This record gives sequence, C-alpha cells and structure tokens, in this order.
Amino acid sequence: MKDATDFGFQQVPEEEKARRVAGVFDSVAGRYDLMNDLMSAGLHRYWKRFTLEKSMVRAGDRVLDVAGGTGDLARLFAQRVGAAGCVILTDINAAMLGIGRDRLVDEGIVIPLAQCSGERLPFPDDTFDCVSVGFGLRNMTHKDAALAEMRRVLRPGGRLLVLEFSRVAKPLAPLYDLYSFQVLPRMGRLVAGSAESYRYLAESIRMHPDQETLKAMMYEAGFDDVDYFNLSAGIIALHRGVKY
Repeated sequence: MKDATDFGFQQVPEEEKARRVAGVFDSVAGRYDLMNDLMSAGLHRYWKRFTLEKSMVRAGDRVLDVAGGTGDLARLFAQRVGAAGCVILTDINAAMLGIGRDRLVDEGIVIPLAQCSGERLPFPDDTFDCVSVGFGLRNMTHKDAALAEMRRVLRPGGRLLVLEFSRVAKPLAPLYDLYSFQVLPRMGRLVAGSAESYRYLAESIRMHPDQETLKAMMYEAGFDDVDYFNLSAGIIALHRGVKY
C-alpha cells in the first residue's frame, strides 16, 4: 500500500490514520480518565508525577504539553510553574481537549489551550523550557516529524519528556499479552462502550518503538543527553532529551 502506516496491527493510508485515531478518542473521551485508573490500577498517577520530577521544571518556566488530552500532566506542570510561568495544553482531538479544559477549570486552573497536531505545532522556535508528550507519540503518523517539531519549539537547554508504553520485561510478556488482548478489550466494552478502541490501544503499544529504538530516534531528531527510565517493569518508559 502506497504511503501506508500502522493503525494497530493494520496498514492504512497515512491520511486515514489521523481520522481513525480521532474516532478512537471521540468514542472513549467521556470515560477516558476512569479507564486510565482501572487499566493501571491508579499507577498512571505515579508515572505522571515521576515525569514532573524528571522534567526539572521550576517556577516561572514555560511548558508545552503535547497531546495532553484530559490535562493530568498540564495540571501538575501548572502547579509547579506557578503564576509566573505558563503551561499550554494541546491535543488534536477536540473532545479530549474540552474535557481537559473543564477538569482544569473545576480545579481553579485556567491555562491556554490549542487544538493542533503534534507534527505541526503552531508556536515559534525556541519558546519553551520543557515539552512533554504523555501517551500520545505512538498515535502520531510521523513520529520523526513530531520529535523534530518538539525540538524546534524548545529553547536551548530545554527538555523533552516522552512518557509512553514501551517493551515489558520478557518474563512478564505472556501475562501482559493476556491482559492486553483479552482483559482490556472486555473492560473497554463494559466501561467505555468500545472494545475495539482498547484493542487498538493494545495493538498500538506493540507497534510503538521499544526503549532503545525511541532513544535512537530522539538522537536522530537532534536531541542530546537522551536517556530513559523504565517504570513498572518496562510497561512504561519515560524518555528525556535535551536541546543544546
């Protein structure tokens, strides 16, 4: 198939992937946060707080949260940078961004929002002290372009944090596969009304670059001092790179 890319285990035309991903998140937006708690037994909150601590963000910094969805990371960053700083929450999906906005406002946090693709960020060069993308990179069609864009908008010395599902430790792989392909879709059907969306989630995780491959991709995008931290036996990895 010409100009094809992966959508889970399927190959689809590149221009179709964004539409299909949008459909997935439109279908689960209302129960997205509840499913995160159920799927991870609440561990996603620890992973996101770990990301905050490794970001080295300080009061007064400027932070861009790409594909930030319902705003968990944006909230943590906003609390850290304070009134002197700025956090911008972006997502390509309007439904997810709307839920994120409402959640943040309910908590007394008002920050700028932008509906945009992570592959085409509408911000000037050298703007942010930190860029984060949590559980969003694997849904992007051109990951290399997205990494390059995130580097472009970072100021010199700024950090990129990529929090994403990764390659689990081999002894746990059979149990993890059973959970991913049998339990997770059933949970998605019962709680979010969409087994297919969570089957795509499991498949997209398997298609995402593993820890070392993503590290190499970040170097190729121009980042330096790239390292990663395995969380929960490698189910999750946090990659960090610096723009010099």
